Parts: sequence; C-alpha cells; structure tokens
Amino acid sequence: MRYFSGFLLLLFICTLYSCSTKKISDVSYLPTSIATETTVPKLNVFVPRRLKSEAPILIFVHGGYWNSGRKGTYDLLGRNFARKGVITVIPDYTLSPNASYDEMTAEIASVIKWVQFNSKQYKGNPKQIFVTGHSAGGHLAALAVMNPKYGIETSAISGIILNDAAGLNMKDYLEKNPPTAAYDYLATWTNNPENWKAASPIYFIDKTTPPFLIYVGEQTYGSIKTANNQFLKALKPFQPDVTPIYINKKHVPMVTQYFFPWNDRIDEVLDFMKLNIK
Repeated sequence: MRYFSGFLLLLFICTLYSCSTKKISDVSYLPTSIATETTVPKLNVFVPRRLKSEAPILIFVHGGYWNSGRKGTYDLLGRNFARKGVITVIPDYTLSPNASYDEMTAEIASVIKWVQFNSKQYKGNPKQIFVTGHSAGGHLAALAVMNPKYGIETSAISGIILNDAAGLNMKDYLEKNPPTAAYDYLATWTNNPENWKAASPIYFIDKTTPPFLIYVGEQTYGSIKTANNQFLKALKPFQPDVTPIYINKKHVPMVTQYFFPWNDRIDEVLDFMKLNIK
C-alpha cells in the first residue's frame, strides 16, 4: 500500500509539472562568438504546454550576494509560473569576483534582449515582458531596465517585481559601509563612489519607469528594509498608488515560498501582470 501511495504521489507530481510544462535547458543568450565557452552563462526556459495564444513572459533573476547562486535552484519557481500560463526565463550570470555589478547587469540586459528577439519561438508575447528577482537578483533586474546605459527601452518592459531586493541604493549603503573583500564586495562594486551611484536603481526613477510590485520581508535584513523604504519614497511621486506588500518571513523564505504550487504570491504576481499587460 505504501508503494502504491508513493506511485500515486509521483504520478500527481508528473501531472502537475512535467506533463503541464516543458523545460528548455542551457540556452545561450550571449553573442555566438563567446557562447560556446563552457564558462559562459546560459538560461533555462519554462513553457506551458498546449498554449492557445501568445503568453506573457517573466524573467526571474536569482540572488546570492552577487557572488553565488545558480539558475537550476529555481526550477520549481519556473515550472509553477509556467503551469499558470506564463513563459518563465531563468538565467545564470557571471558572479563576483569574476564580474563586477556592471558586467552582471549587462548580462541581464542581454537576457532581456534575447527574450525580445526569441520570444515568438516559444509562443511568447514580446510586448508582455516582466522582470523579477530576489535579493541581488532584484537589484540586477531593476538596474538592467532602469539605467539607460544597458540599452533597454523602459517602454518595452511591462512591469518589475522586486522580491526582498537588495542594492536599490548602493551609494547610500557603501558610503556608510565601504566595500571590503568580504563577500567579494570590492570586486563587485569597486571603491569608486561614481560606480556606486551608477549601480543604484534609485537614481534612475522617472516618469518612464515601468510599474512596480514590491515585496519586503518583515524579518529581512535591516539594510534591505532601509533601501526599499528609500526607493519607495523616490518612486511615489511617479507611481503614487504603489504599495509594498510586507510578508512575515526572513530573507531566504521570501523566494523559497515560490517553490510551492499554491501560494498567494504567485496569484498576486499574476494579477499584477494582468493589470499591466499592454
């Protein structure tokens, strides 16, 4: 009986995930001249099966202090959104100390450009692209869209979802806590204050900034709470209706909650996407 129950559970999981979604692994998103190198980051695409029309696209950028993390950890997140009809793209990117924030952000911008160019191959709608990220990934996703140096037209992005995002005001943080070798911060940010400002999404808020959905953990790090409060204050004149959603969780559980197929966060993100589809 125990083995039969286990078989039924396995069958249920197959039906819920593999049978309703498809994963395309390790797709190159950087120029072909370097995409064959083994160290070059790639992305995974999670696609709903049997799509009847073009689907919205969600790009998720993982966190990890800018020096750790990998796309494969977030397969369940990708499958959960795909199961709900959203094509989900999860990239790797070069981590510190092998890349600075600037190089990482340029790679995430390349992901966005790849999605814009290749979306129809997966039956995705290039006019319905949303970006999201947790922790450092929230910073990189926002900066890639908001800082014009990375070449992303803000009008081409339907919305940005921040999940306990770090780094929204690195200039303020690093002025108070100068970077050292700890967590590879010196390699990530350099010791140049001009770079700290260029790395801070808060300095690129304007009337063209895409709509935001913002989550903050009530038990998260103080620096994340501070930066999110500063960011919200700067955002309010342009998006007066934006209201952060505070969740009674610590930093890591703010993202692992998406690994479970039934939770309010997924539905909230889907509602946000529906409201902001162009």
